[in-house]
Amino acid sequence: MLSNNDILKKLRVALALRNDDIIEILKLVDFEISKGALGDLFRNEDHPGFVEAGDQVLRNFLNGLIIYKRGKLVPEDKK
Repeated sequence: MLSNNDILKKLRVALALRNDDIIEILKLVDFEISKGALGDLFRNEDHPGFVEAGDQVLRNFLNGLIIYKRGKLVPEDKK
């Protein structure tokens, strides 16, 4: 089974995202993360600085990715 870290790594490669892009995507949903903390998520599991990505990080990334790719949802009455 894929871990949250594996999913983040695969999406980063598939979408050709840089760490700065991922930080910006997370900011779209008001989730702040530093470059160092983000780098810890992308380390190998056997590295001493490895940090396991929680569900909150992945959920916020996916929600931010929707906004990044499609834009914010505009209610029907405001169109």
